[in-house]
Amino acid sequence: MSFVKHARTVSLLTLISRFSGFARDAAQSRVFGAGPIMDAFAIAFQLPSLFRRLFGEGALSASFTPLYAKLQQDNPLKAKLLASVTISLLTIVLAALTLVGEAIVLSLPRTDDNQRLAYQLMATMLPYMPLICVVALMGSILNVHGKFAVAAASPIILNAAIIAASIGVSYMHGGLEVSRHIQIVAWSVIVAGLLQVAWMMWSTRGYGLRLTLQWHGCRDSLRTMLTTMLPMMIGLGVFQINTFIDSMIASYPILVGPTLFGMQFPLTEGSNAAMNYATRLYEFPLGVFGIAIATAIFPTLSRQASNPTMFAQTLRRGLRLALFIGLPASAGLIVVRTHLTAVVFQGGQFTADDTIRVATILLGFAPAVVAFSIMQTMTRAFYALGDTATPTRVSLWMVCLNFILNCTLIWTPLNTSGLAWSTTICAFLQAAILIFILHRRVNSLFDIQTRMASLKIFAATLIMTVVITAFDHALPIVIETIAHISLLGTAWGQSLMQLAALTLCGVACILILAKWWHMSEWKWALGQTDAE
Repeated sequence: MSFVKHARTVSLLTLISRFSGFARDAAQSRVFGAGPIMDAFAIAFQLPSLFRRLFGEGALSASFTPLYAKLQQDNPLKAKLLASVTISLLTIVLAALTLVGEAIVLSLPRTDDNQRLAYQLMATMLPYMPLICVVALMGSILNVHGKFAVAAASPIILNAAIIAASIGVSYMHGGLEVSRHIQIVAWSVIVAGLLQVAWMMWSTRGYGLRLTLQWHGCRDSLRTMLTTMLPMMIGLGVFQINTFIDSMIASYPILVGPTLFGMQFPLTEGSNAAMNYATRLYEFPLGVFGIAIATAIFPTLSRQASNPTMFAQTLRRGLRLALFIGLPASAGLIVVRTHLTAVVFQGGQFTADDTIRVATILLGFAPAVVAFSIMQTMTRAFYALGDTATPTRVSLWMVCLNFILNCTLIWTPLNTSGLAWSTTICAFLQAAILIFILHRRVNSLFDIQTRMASLKIFAATLIMTVVITAFDHALPIVIETIAHISLLGTAWGQSLMQLAALTLCGVACILILAKWWHMSEWKWALGQTDAE
């Protein structure tokens, strides 16, 4: 299957991008900590990120890609026109939304410094929304042409800009007021967006794209895309919508105040920063593998929708690959959560107490990696079949349930981590419902090979978890004997050693078992396409 090789390409470049994202987060955590400053930045940056994932990488991409792919085969000139008109409309609509958003943000009341900073950062970073959405749409065009590398690598530009603004400014102007410093970081986001647009324009220069609103030659395709986009926005965007709801609730102390109807609100300042850091950690395996698989498989499923046998075969492979990578990733993340948090974030303004707080939230998020990985693939299978209504209805129920659980669990001892557990519960429910419905529509979705492969994956994950947990308890004794070795003798160095050792042990354990038990998934993960 060609999508397996594309998934490997997207995963590799997304891996590099995510590591640069870790460097970005490490820079921000050490310079700004996990307090109200990062609360304000996180919620402000969440707005353009939400639209990017709903429009650029989500609904618009999912509705545009199959149409563009089909037209590219049948009528290349019409495909170029559709792409050009879509880019033009997206730019105009999102630019108008940005102006409306700016007016709303500037009119909001500001009762203290934290609120003032949060709204200033929102106003600064809102223009990033149309920029990054256009970048994502151009990336979809390149994906249809089999060029996955450019779009997967573009986030590196953003990460580099934020790192330069965080560490570079801190190095050159160590006494700069922190509120002014974070505003410089916000402006670096806009600069990065302009550079990303320029990068994508250069990469798509050979495909005949131009800004035009002359849609008469592609009116039918444009109408089809727009009518399917709204339900897709809800179906694919439930993860982003739930994350945004989580952020709004966690940001309540700085956006509104410390009380709710006269009662002390259970969350404190810094809650949104801690949530954001934990989200970044669990999004790492999800973005590198789960979303990469769904992104790569979607064009293939769209082309095979009229061939039930090939469609089912591709979908089974996608499901098995998502499970093979996602389940061990979830289990491993649970075991290494504290070491990972310490290595990435701890230092400077980010304390050991902040590490424990973020790791506790990460414990709630970690199981969702496998659920979201499967859900992304299943949702795209529905869309490839032309069914946008089913995942939309399921997503709406999950958004409502997530909000109810959020408002309930934060008042329990779970506190901020209740937001994470709510997300995980809803992710598993949604994945299970989509699988159940799709199993009734796709011929032999869970055939004997898929069931046996799933059992092997569960067994391998269980064995891996036991091994690395035991290894984790034994490692401190070994590390103490080499603690005198320069950097590795520090607390950060010891956490790095433990994280690296546990990660290598877990990966080796899964690969050894996969090869021993003749599991084809490990070959697919490496881009090989031979069947069982």
